[in-house]
Amino acid sequence: MKRTLLALAACVAIVLASGGAAQAATDGDGPAGFWWGTDSFPVTVSGSAPYAMPYLGGAYGGYIGMTGNWAYWLGCSGSEHFIAFSSANNSQAHTNYVTYHEGVGSGAYWFMGGPGVDPHYNGTTSEATAWGAAQAARALADIANGYFDYKVVWMDIELPGDTPAPDNGWDSVYTSSCSGVVKQSSVPTSLDRADFNGFWDYVTAHSSYKVGVYSTASVWSRIFGTGSDSLIPHTYEWTYEPETTNYTGAYPNGWCLSQGSGSCAQFFGGQTSSSPYALMWQWSGGGGALNGIDGFNGDLDQIDSNRLG
Repeated sequence: MKRTLLALAACVAIVLASGGAAQAATDGDGPAGFWWGTDSFPVTVSGSAPYAMPYLGGAYGGYIGMTGNWAYWLGCSGSEHFIAFSSANNSQAHTNYVTYHEGVGSGAYWFMGGPGVDPHYNGTTSEATAWGAAQAARALADIANGYFDYKVVWMDIELPGDTPAPDNGWDSVYTSSCSGVVKQSSVPTSLDRADFNGFWDYVTAHSSYKVGVYSTASVWSRIFGTGSDSLIPHTYEWTYEPETTNYTGAYPNGWCLSQGSGSCAQFFGGQTSSSPYALMWQWSGGGGALNGIDGFNGDLDQIDSNRLG
């Protein structure tokens, strides 16, 4: 899901070396309650139901697709104008979940705009809160139109490096939502947090769903700092740090690659992998860590179904 270099990645065909697409010799994800899955752009899940996780084997344990995108919603042009969703993967994950009781099924995330791309930005926390709530309302409306098994509404909060707003409006204020022209080169963490809170509070007040956020420790601290505005002890988390391109030689067991001998997931906002709200790790793929799966950037995820209350 990580959007850095996404436009370039989508245009570059990566040819897999012979044997590169071979599945790893595994018996499936572990320990009990953990599932391998994918997100965003399509990855080939071959065969018939119950579906197997591509490249790794074991059950196909879930799919998280983009239900909406602030730039797409507002009609902006540029490389951020897209919806990263696979109807095939969504249906396959849903079938595994409802028919075979495997995985977490289909889920959704919203590509979040910060205060600096709010069409009504005025520098107040009340307006930033309203902007977050407006995005949440649209996300809930989008979710209502399809499968939604994994009851976490994810905010995608990152610094994509793409047009029209390379920071998605978290670090800068733009002359208009789609202009790409910076008029203020800083945003107070209090406004960023008000935007986050507006989304969180709206989903909580208007649905029975849980709220989660996709980000990394480095991005999170850059946007929200390290003080009280950065702490999210009661929000579910999905991290993409660290990532690997070596998907054939390393795979996660629990929160570490290759059963503890490789890198381990790093969460943020005051949480660690032992926190009850640590749910997902995008351990391979995304625009910034190309792994050659299905042409450019297949996104591979580790999902813990034990902690979702």
